[in-house]
Amino acid sequence: MATTTTTMKSSKQTTLPVGSIILWIILLIGVAAAIVRYSQGLGSTNLADSRPWGLWIAFDVMAGVALAAGGFTLAAVVYIFRMKRFYPLIRPTLLTAYIGYLLAAGSILFDLGRPDRFYHPFFYWNHHSVMFEIAWSVILYLSILTIENSQLVLEKYQLKGMLRIVRKITIPVVIVGIIISTAHQSSLGGLFVLMPSQTHPLWYTPILPVLFYISAIAVGLAMVIVESTLSSSAFNHHVETRLLSEIGSWLPMMLGLYLLVNLGNLAFSGKLGLIFEGSLASFMYLAEIIIGVVLPLILLSMASIRNDRTLLFRSALLVVFGVILNRFNVLVWGQNGAFYAPNWVEFAVTAGLISLGILLYIFAVKNLPVFTDHAPEPEPLPEEAALPAAG
Repeated sequence: MATTTTTMKSSKQTTLPVGSIILWIILLIGVAAAIVRYSQGLGSTNLADSRPWGLWIAFDVMAGVALAAGGFTLAAVVYIFRMKRFYPLIRPTLLTAYIGYLLAAGSILFDLGRPDRFYHPFFYWNHHSVMFEIAWSVILYLSILTIENSQLVLEKYQLKGMLRIVRKITIPVVIVGIIISTAHQSSLGGLFVLMPSQTHPLWYTPILPVLFYISAIAVGLAMVIVESTLSSSAFNHHVETRLLSEIGSWLPMMLGLYLLVNLGNLAFSGKLGLIFEGSLASFMYLAEIIIGVVLPLILLSMASIRNDRTLLFRSALLVVFGVILNRFNVLVWGQNGAFYAPNWVEFAVTAGLISLGILLYIFAVKNLPVFTDHAPEPEPLPEEAALPAAG
C-alpha cells in the first residue's frame, strides 16, 4: 500500500500542468511556422517592399524591448540609488528582461531578408547607421544581462570564486548597462526620425527618441508590477504589496512627464488639431493616450488603488497596453503605404516566441534561486564604500 501511495505521489509530481502543455503546443506550431518562413522566405508573410516591417518588429522588437526595460530601471533603483528594500524584486525582473531581450534578438532573425548574414554587424561597421547602433547596443546589453543573471547559476552550483568576481563587478556592469539601455531604447525611436514623409505627423517628431525613452521607463516600472503579481500567484511567492505600491506611486510622475512632453510637442509644432481630425490615426492616437497614459495616471495617483493588489495590477496593465499600442501606432498605423495585416505565419512565430519565453521563465524559477527575500549585495567600489546608502 505504501509503495502504491508513493507511486501515486510521484506520478502527480511529474504530471505536466495543462498550462505547460498548451504552451508546448503553441511553441511547436511556432516551430512549424518558422520552418515555413525559412523554407519559403519572406514571401510566406504579408510583408512587402511597401510594408517591410510588421508584427515581428512592432511587437517582438519595438514593444518587446520596451517591456524588458524593467531590468535597467530596477537595477538603477537597487544598485545605483541603493534602495535595498527592492532587492526581492531584482532577480525576477532581471530574468524577465534577459528572456525578453533574447526573444527580441531571436525575432529579428525571422524578419531579416538574409538571416544567414546575421553576423554582418560584427564585421561590417557602419558608424552612420542607427540600425547598426541598435544592433550593437542590444548585443552588448544582452551580454550585460548574461553577467547579471549568471549569479543564479553560480549560486545554484556553489561556484564561489566566480560568484565573488561577478559581485565585485556588478555595480560598474549595471552602470554600463543603464547607459547602453538609454542608447537603444531611444534609438528605436530615432529610426523613425529618418522617415518624415513616411510617418504620420501625430507620431513624427525629432524628439521621438526622448518619448520612446520616457515611455520605456514607465512601462519598465509597470512590468515590474505585472511580472511580480503574476509570478507570485503562479509560484506562491510572496511579494509585499508596499513595494509594488511604491513603484506604482512613481508611475504617475513618468506618465505625467510623457503626457506633458507629447502634447507640448504637438502644440509647439502646430499639430494639436490633428488629434480631432476623425481619421484612423487620430482615433488610434487618442486610444493610446487615454487608455495607456491618462487613465492609469489618474488611477495610480490614488493611494487606495495602489494599495489594492488587483487594482494596482490592472492599472499597470493599462500602461503596458498603452506602450504596446504606441509602438504599433508608430510602426504600423502611423506609416504610409499599402494596407498590412499579419498572416498566420507571423502570428504563429510570435505566439511561439512568447510561449518559449514563458517556458524558459518557468524552468528558471523551478531550477534556480530566482526568488529570494534578501538578495546578496554586490561588493562596493573602493570610492563608494564611504558613501551612505539610501533606503
